[in-house]
Amino acid sequence: MSELTPDSVAAVQEAVAAAAAAQTSLEIMGAGTKRGLGRPVDAVQRLSLAGLRGITLYEAEELVLSAQAGTTLVEIEHSLAQKGQQLAFEPPDWGMLLGTATGTQTIGGVVACNLAGPRRLTAGAARDHLLGFQAVSGRGELFKAGGRVVKNVTGFDLSKLMAGSFGTLAVMTEVALKVLPRPEAAATLLLLGQDAATAAGSMAAALGSSNEVSGAAWLPGPLAGRLGVGEGASVTALRFEGLAESVAYRLTALTALIPGAADRLDGPVSNAFWRSVGNGEPFAADPSRDVWRASVAPLDGARLVAALPEAEAYLDWAGGLVWLALPASPDGGAARVRQAKGGQGHATLIRAGADVRAQTAVFEPEPEALAALSRRVKASFDPLGILNPGRMVQGV
Repeated sequence: MSELTPDSVAAVQEAVAAAAAAQTSLEIMGAGTKRGLGRPVDAVQRLSLAGLRGITLYEAEELVLSAQAGTTLVEIEHSLAQKGQQLAFEPPDWGMLLGTATGTQTIGGVVACNLAGPRRLTAGAARDHLLGFQAVSGRGELFKAGGRVVKNVTGFDLSKLMAGSFGTLAVMTEVALKVLPRPEAAATLLLLGQDAATAAGSMAAALGSSNEVSGAAWLPGPLAGRLGVGEGASVTALRFEGLAESVAYRLTALTALIPGAADRLDGPVSNAFWRSVGNGEPFAADPSRDVWRASVAPLDGARLVAALPEAEAYLDWAGGLVWLALPASPDGGAARVRQAKGGQGHATLIRAGADVRAQTAVFEPEPEALAALSRRVKASFDPLGILNPGRMVQGV
């Protein structure tokens, strides 16, 4: 497959317009770290945005940052750290999980896949922090949506539509993001020895209290051990962030509210633990297993774990996100996962071989009415279907 490497927005627009005129399909990518997400793309040429790099605007006082789509997340996070700020949605790096290079993913890929880590529980996903963007449609037309202010009420909220579209609607060339101050301190309370159902109750109690928990996860003993915590026992992890005195007070208050064997992680150790949870690192060591993420009602997470005894599993987002690693199978475990999940929530296949992803509904199948709407949206942005064809739905 030949690769196009434009180094300017005008060059991107020219490349897409030429592809549209020739009806040539394009695989859109940044650093290529997420090519294994979704279905394999059926394209003739590859369009790399790696040449569109650099922070174009950073107004720390206004909590706004804009960057070209090919800018690495590492570069952005470094610039933010110098001002004591962060991307609050905690974008994960799935390089270890997917077998690609870590530390190389681009901000365009993060937004296009709508990724978020454990703080999604309180801070929201990437789409909730996307203020605006510039993109090229499948017609080769350059357009903008949103802006560079936190309060933006003009026009349709296309930012919400573009985030999570996996490059199937338009080629984003620049994004504007809301940033927030980095917490002064962080600590994690570890409740030891709870099963998934008990942990779900503990996490619900923590979130229902006044102690402002910013992360809530449960890992069984073997998976906790892979992250170096728990000493063989299962771990229910509750994170506190903010001013140091407030963190200490809330951690002590919650320890009294939920009694039992407990441990704690502080500062960098706490931060490293939550990065590992969000990055799917408990499943990184065994690439033979197919990996799923299922989004369900928080109290249903433990039920889903119990319904799939053959799976390695852990809970994030207070039980609302279930990570599952199943033995390899022809459908990646789709039938088992979706049967166990039932009609509520949705499940996404995160890691499997290309042949499995080509014949499996990687994303949750949509009801026909919603699928028809999705097809109309796709046609309005990319009428010839040249952008990442088949990435999300076969033939679309």
